[in-house]
Amino acid sequence: MSRRKSVMSEALKEEIARELGVYNTVANEGWGAVSSRDCGNIVKKAIEMAERSVNH
Repeated sequence: MSRRKSVMSEALKEEIARELGVYNTVANEGWGAVSSRDCGNIVKKAIEMAERSVNH
């Protein structure tokens, strides 16, 4: 099974993870250890950032 291409860059995901306080989990255990709730919050934050950049 092929993996889907990521829409967000790794750098952006890491930046948002730092802002939300989950980067230590990512650094120590990988993205698979991040909870679904935290992943959802990362996506929500990315959407907010994208909307702000489009509207300004």
